[in-house]
Amino acid sequence: MELTLKNINGENLGSIEVRDDVFNIDMNQALLHQVIVAQLANKRQGTAKVKTRSEVSGGGAKPRPQKHTGRSRQGSIRSPLWRKGGVTFGPSPRDYSQRTPKRVKRQALKIVLSDKARENRITILDKIGIDNPKTKSMLNLLKTLDIEPSTLMVLDGENTDIYRTINNIPKVKCLPSSALNPLDLLNARSIVATLDSIRNIESLWGGNFDRFKNRNSNEIEISEKNNGS
Repeated sequence: MELTLKNINGENLGSIEVRDDVFNIDMNQALLHQVIVAQLANKRQGTAKVKTRSEVSGGGAKPRPQKHTGRSRQGSIRSPLWRKGGVTFGPSPRDYSQRTPKRVKRQALKIVLSDKARENRITILDKIGIDNPKTKSMLNLLKTLDIEPSTLMVLDGENTDIYRTINNIPKVKCLPSSALNPLDLLNARSIVATLDSIRNIESLWGGNFDRFKNRNSNEIEISEKNNGS
Protein backbone atom coordinates (compact mmCIF):
# COMPACT_ATOMS: atom_id res chain seq x y z
CA MET A 1 0.00 0.00 0.00
CA GLU A 2 1.21 3.53 -0.77
CA LEU A 3 0.70 6.72 1.26
CA THR A 4 1.54 10.31 0.34
CA LEU A 5 4.62 11.94 1.86
CA LYS A 6 4.56 15.70 2.53
CA ASN A 7 6.80 18.36 4.03
CA ILE A 8 5.84 20.88 6.72
CA ASN A 9 4.73 23.30 3.98
CA GLY A 10 2.10 20.85 2.76
CA GLU A 11 3.91 20.09 -0.50
CA ASN A 12 3.79 16.55 -1.85
CA LEU A 13 7.16 14.80 -1.93
CA GLY A 14 5.88 11.65 -3.58
CA SER A 15 4.55 8.41 -2.14
CA ILE A 16 6.03 5.81 0.17
CA GLU A 17 5.36 2.09 0.40
CA VAL A 18 3.96 0.89 3.72
CA ARG A 19 3.36 -2.63 4.94
CA ASP A 20 0.03 -4.20 4.07
CA ASP A 21 0.02 -6.21 7.30
CA VAL A 22 -0.20 -2.92 9.24
CA PHE A 23 -2.03 -0.44 7.00
CA ASN A 24 -4.23 -2.71 4.88
CA ILE A 25 -6.05 -5.01 7.32
CA ASP A 26 -9.71 -5.93 6.83
CA MET A 27 -12.21 -4.45 9.27
CA ASN A 28 -13.31 -6.66 12.17
CA GLN A 29 -15.92 -4.73 14.13
CA ALA A 30 -16.48 -7.43 16.75
CA LEU A 31 -12.79 -7.60 17.65
CA LEU A 32 -12.41 -3.82 17.64
CA HIS A 33 -15.49 -3.42 19.84
CA GLN A 34 -14.11 -5.94 22.33
CA VAL A 35 -10.80 -4.09 22.65
CA ILE A 36 -12.36 -0.61 22.91
CA VAL A 37 -14.82 -1.74 25.60
CA ALA A 38 -11.96 -3.34 27.56
CA GLN A 39 -9.81 -0.21 27.26
CA LEU A 40 -12.64 2.02 28.47
CA ALA A 41 -13.36 -0.37 31.34
CA ASN A 42 -9.70 -0.35 32.38
CA LYS A 43 -9.84 3.45 32.71
CA ARG A 44 -12.61 3.27 35.32
CA GLN A 45 -11.55 3.89 38.91
CA GLY A 46 -14.31 1.79 40.43
CA THR A 47 -14.21 3.76 43.71
CA ALA A 48 -17.91 4.73 43.94
CA LYS A 49 -19.17 3.88 47.43
CA VAL A 50 -22.31 4.47 49.51
CA LYS A 51 -23.04 3.53 53.12
CA THR A 52 -25.48 0.79 54.01
CA ARG A 53 -27.65 0.94 57.12
CA SER A 54 -24.93 -0.85 59.09
CA GLU A 55 -22.31 1.74 58.10
CA VAL A 56 -24.27 4.95 58.76
CA SER A 57 -23.47 6.56 62.11
CA GLY A 58 -26.20 6.20 64.75
CA GLY A 59 -29.43 4.25 64.65
CA GLY A 60 -28.63 1.84 67.45
CA ALA A 61 -31.64 2.66 69.61
CA LYS A 62 -35.19 1.79 68.66
CA PRO A 63 -36.82 5.13 67.79
CA ARG A 64 -40.21 4.37 69.40
CA PRO A 65 -42.06 1.52 71.11
CA GLN A 66 -43.17 -1.39 68.98
CA LYS A 67 -46.85 -1.05 69.94
CA HIS A 68 -49.51 1.35 71.13
CA THR A 69 -48.33 4.43 69.21
CA GLY A 70 -50.58 4.02 66.18
CA ARG A 71 -47.57 4.40 63.92
CA SER A 72 -45.57 1.91 61.87
CA ARG A 73 -42.99 -0.39 63.41
CA GLN A 74 -39.45 0.97 63.18
CA GLY A 75 -36.23 -0.49 64.52
CA SER A 76 -33.65 2.13 63.49
CA ILE A 77 -33.48 5.72 62.31
CA ARG A 78 -30.89 4.59 59.75
CA SER A 79 -33.29 2.33 57.90
CA PRO A 80 -33.24 2.89 54.11
CA LEU A 81 -36.85 4.07 54.47
CA TRP A 82 -35.77 7.02 56.59
CA ARG A 83 -34.24 10.33 55.57
CA LYS A 84 -30.46 10.18 56.16
CA GLY A 85 -30.73 6.41 56.34
CA GLY A 86 -28.54 3.85 54.62
CA VAL A 87 -28.70 3.13 50.89
CA THR A 88 -30.06 -0.13 49.55
CA PHE A 89 -28.17 -1.84 46.71
CA GLY A 90 -25.86 1.14 46.17
CA PRO A 91 -22.46 0.98 44.43
CA SER A 92 -19.41 -0.37 46.22
CA PRO A 93 -15.73 -0.43 45.14
CA ARG A 94 -15.06 -2.99 42.44
CA ASP A 95 -12.51 -3.81 39.77
CA TYR A 96 -13.80 -3.16 36.24
CA SER A 97 -10.58 -4.13 34.46
CA GLN A 98 -10.66 -6.66 31.63
CA ARG A 99 -7.72 -8.66 30.34
CA THR A 100 -7.22 -8.56 26.58
CA PRO A 101 -4.71 -10.88 24.85
CA LYS A 102 -1.72 -9.16 23.25
CA ARG A 103 -2.46 -10.46 19.78
CA VAL A 104 -6.02 -9.13 19.97
CA LYS A 105 -4.84 -5.64 21.00
CA ARG A 106 -2.22 -5.70 18.26
CA GLN A 107 -4.82 -6.67 15.65
CA ALA A 108 -7.24 -3.96 16.82
CA LEU A 109 -4.55 -1.30 16.52
CA LYS A 110 -3.73 -2.38 12.96
CA ILE A 111 -7.44 -2.44 12.07
CA VAL A 112 -7.84 1.22 13.08
CA LEU A 113 -4.64 2.24 11.28
CA SER A 114 -5.87 0.49 8.13
CA ASP A 115 -9.26 2.16 8.35
CA LYS A 116 -7.66 5.61 8.69
CA ALA A 117 -5.34 4.87 5.76
CA ARG A 118 -8.24 3.83 3.52
CA GLU A 119 -10.07 7.07 4.37
CA ASN A 120 -6.93 9.17 3.61
CA ARG A 121 -6.84 10.47 7.16
CA ILE A 122 -3.12 9.78 7.70
CA THR A 123 -0.71 12.61 6.88
CA ILE A 124 2.96 11.61 6.73
CA LEU A 125 5.67 14.27 7.08
CA ASP A 126 9.30 13.79 6.16
CA LYS A 127 10.24 15.59 9.41
CA ILE A 128 8.98 18.30 11.75
CA GLY A 129 12.22 20.31 11.75
CA ILE A 130 11.22 22.91 14.36
CA ASP A 131 14.17 23.67 16.64
CA ASN A 132 12.30 26.00 18.99
CA PRO A 133 8.69 24.79 18.98
CA LYS A 134 5.97 27.19 20.04
CA THR A 135 2.23 26.68 20.25
CA LYS A 136 1.67 29.29 17.53
CA SER A 137 4.10 27.57 15.14
CA MET A 138 2.39 24.21 15.67
CA LEU A 139 -1.02 25.79 15.04
CA ASN A 140 0.31 27.27 11.80
CA LEU A 141 1.65 23.83 10.83
CA LEU A 142 -1.77 22.21 11.31
CA LYS A 143 -3.42 25.06 9.38
CA THR A 144 -0.93 24.68 6.52
CA LEU A 145 -1.57 20.94 6.33
CA ASP A 146 -5.35 21.60 6.41
CA ILE A 147 -5.79 19.20 9.32
CA GLU A 148 -9.23 18.85 10.88
CA PRO A 149 -9.78 19.22 14.64
CA SER A 150 -9.35 16.14 16.81
CA THR A 151 -5.87 15.19 15.65
CA LEU A 152 -3.40 12.61 16.91
CA MET A 153 0.26 13.36 16.21
CA VAL A 154 2.71 10.45 16.30
CA LEU A 155 6.27 11.68 16.76
CA ASP A 156 9.46 9.77 17.54
CA GLY A 157 12.90 11.19 18.26
CA GLU A 158 11.69 14.80 18.33
CA ASN A 159 12.45 17.51 20.87
CA THR A 160 10.53 16.84 24.09
CA ASP A 161 9.30 20.45 24.01
CA ILE A 162 7.19 19.53 20.98
CA TYR A 163 5.08 17.19 23.12
CA ARG A 164 4.32 19.95 25.63
CA THR A 165 3.66 22.44 22.86
CA ILE A 166 1.20 20.20 21.04
CA ASN A 167 -0.64 19.28 24.23
CA ASN A 168 -1.42 23.00 24.69
CA ILE A 169 -3.62 22.85 21.60
CA PRO A 170 -7.25 21.78 22.19
CA LYS A 171 -8.31 18.52 20.53
CA VAL A 172 -4.72 17.70 19.54
CA LYS A 173 -2.79 14.91 21.25
CA CYS A 174 0.79 13.78 20.78
CA LEU A 175 2.10 10.25 21.40
CA PRO A 176 5.20 8.24 20.52
CA SER A 177 4.65 5.20 18.32
CA SER A 178 5.27 2.85 21.27
CA ALA A 179 2.29 4.35 23.15
CA LEU A 180 -0.26 4.02 20.36
CA ASN A 181 -3.56 2.44 21.33
CA PRO A 182 -6.83 1.71 19.49
CA LEU A 183 -8.92 4.17 21.53
CA ASP A 184 -6.81 7.26 20.80
CA LEU A 185 -6.52 6.28 17.14
CA LEU A 186 -10.26 5.77 16.84
CA ASN A 187 -11.13 9.07 18.57
CA ALA A 188 -8.87 11.09 16.26
CA ARG A 189 -10.31 12.24 12.95
CA SER A 190 -6.83 12.82 11.52
CA ILE A 191 -3.41 11.31 12.20
CA VAL A 192 -0.17 13.18 11.56
CA ALA A 193 3.03 11.14 11.73
CA THR A 194 6.64 11.55 10.69
CA LEU A 195 8.27 9.07 8.35
CA ASP A 196 10.43 7.74 11.20
CA SER A 197 7.30 7.14 13.28
CA ILE A 198 5.66 5.19 10.44
CA ARG A 199 8.70 2.93 10.15
CA ASN A 200 8.72 2.44 13.92
CA ILE A 201 5.02 1.53 13.83
CA GLU A 202 5.74 -1.07 11.16
CA SER A 203 8.59 -2.60 13.17
CA LEU A 204 6.62 -2.55 16.44
CA TRP A 205 3.22 -3.74 15.27
CA GLY A 206 3.94 -5.44 11.95
CA GLY A 207 3.91 -9.19 11.43
CA ASN A 208 1.89 -11.88 13.15
CA PHE A 209 2.27 -12.76 16.80
CA ASP A 210 4.24 -16.01 17.00
CA ARG A 211 3.75 -17.92 20.23
CA PHE A 212 6.63 -20.29 19.33
CA LYS A 213 9.19 -17.69 18.21
CA ASN A 214 11.59 -18.56 21.07
CA ARG A 215 11.39 -22.33 20.51
CA ASN A 216 13.27 -24.35 17.95
CA SER A 217 11.64 -26.69 15.46
CA ASN A 218 12.55 -29.85 17.42
CA GLU A 219 10.71 -28.61 20.50
CA ILE A 220 7.64 -27.85 18.41
CA GLU A 221 7.68 -31.35 16.86
CA ILE A 222 7.97 -32.96 20.31
CA SER A 223 5.09 -30.82 21.58
CA GLU A 224 2.89 -31.82 18.63
CA LYS A 225 3.66 -35.53 19.20
CA ASN A 226 2.77 -35.24 22.89
CA ASN A 227 -0.52 -33.61 21.94
CA GLY A 228 -1.32 -36.50 19.62
CA SER A 229 -0.95 -34.49 16.42
